[in-house]
Amino acid sequence: MNEFFPEVSRIEFEGKDSINPLAFKYYEADRVVGGKTMEEHLRFAVAYWHTFKSQGGDPFGSGTFQRAWNVGSPMEVAEKTMAANFEFVTKLGVPYYCFHDRDMAPEGETFQESISNLETMVAKAKEHQAETGVKLLWGTANLFSHPRFMHGAASNPDPHVVACCALQVRHAIAATKELGGENYVFWGGREGYETLLNTDMKREREQIAAFFHMCVDYARRIGFTGQFLIEPKPKEPTKHQYDFDAATVLSFLREFDLLDHFKLNVEANHATLAGHDFAHDLAVAADAGKLGSIDANTGDLLLGWDTDQFPTNVYDVTRAMLVVLGAGGLGSGGLNFDAKVRRGSIDGVDLFHAHIGGMDVFARGLLAAQAIIDDGRIDEFRAQRYAGWDTGFGKSMLDGNETLESLEAKALELGEPKRVSGRQEMLENILGNLI
Repeated sequence: MNEFFPEVSRIEFEGKDSINPLAFKYYEADRVVGGKTMEEHLRFAVAYWHTFKSQGGDPFGSGTFQRAWNVGSPMEVAEKTMAANFEFVTKLGVPYYCFHDRDMAPEGETFQESISNLETMVAKAKEHQAETGVKLLWGTANLFSHPRFMHGAASNPDPHVVACCALQVRHAIAATKELGGENYVFWGGREGYETLLNTDMKREREQIAAFFHMCVDYARRIGFTGQFLIEPKPKEPTKHQYDFDAATVLSFLREFDLLDHFKLNVEANHATLAGHDFAHDLAVAADAGKLGSIDANTGDLLLGWDTDQFPTNVYDVTRAMLVVLGAGGLGSGGLNFDAKVRRGSIDGVDLFHAHIGGMDVFARGLLAAQAIIDDGRIDEFRAQRYAGWDTGFGKSMLDGNETLESLEAKALELGEPKRVSGRQEMLENILGNLI
């Protein structure tokens, strides 16, 4: 497998003193951290769409990339792209990849041709997986690019469009099952609205819920045992997204009796666009027992759109990994690099530089997070800060044994509370020193 990246051999770990740009400085797959290897903790995956289908365009300019695999008829391009994907993933040494159906197989002139294209490419992907040992972390359906979805997919006011959505998702779930995918993701890129003047929001949310119940039923009937994931996103392209952030998605799942069937695929860039930081949305999902997987990227806080950059901030990633480790890991999920190289990074080798950097940053974050846990000072401080709820009337309140009157009596007995410092700066220093 040396057709598309002949200048690159398998990426190896060389340590932090290495100056080889095509080597890992911190990511050592077999290194044991907290009882598991780095590979088991991080479960890296390459995003088929950004890595191989991105043309280098942005909202203000056309594509700049000239990829060797992007030549020929649509199906010839699909086959070359798939070969490039497995060559890249194998040389990078990650265990997983992810795909959208329309990135793996082109849209046909008819629905039946689209189905046939996907089935053909799934068969080829299965051969590549068997040859390389690379596995599928998750599959999904692109329900946002085609003009038919301009007013939404499952939330569309036209049932005909929703039927088209069902057709596409059914085959995408079946493809994911055929390839041994460990998860299936729903990303509602068009599930939202611009104005209530033409939108019945209550009806549209009910439509999405009904559609998700059909997906759960279909997965059960075909024996797909992978985890269903929903990916929150606050904006782009619609002004009001129904999956705005982790809390919104969890509320939706509870409201429509879907909580037992879904977890969340949290993306860093989406969290910041929602006005949160990455660790916050991870913690919201984890506290509900619903942290399923991660889209590992970052945004530029000086820009107002989903820039999907590779992660470089060790502090942010360390705080994210503290949440992941505290939740017991990602289960069947992983860290998918839903990120793309910049418009001016036009060479194929730039794809390797980007992924190496992102993997090293998460390896550093993992090491730092484990060091913070082993050190124990931050956990101890937090436990002491809330110690009053473990005994006495604090615990009694949580147990349901207090009233407003009984708490009033306690306040009158104890008088004004003593003010206690939150020690934020000290804790930030501990975190920084252990990084």
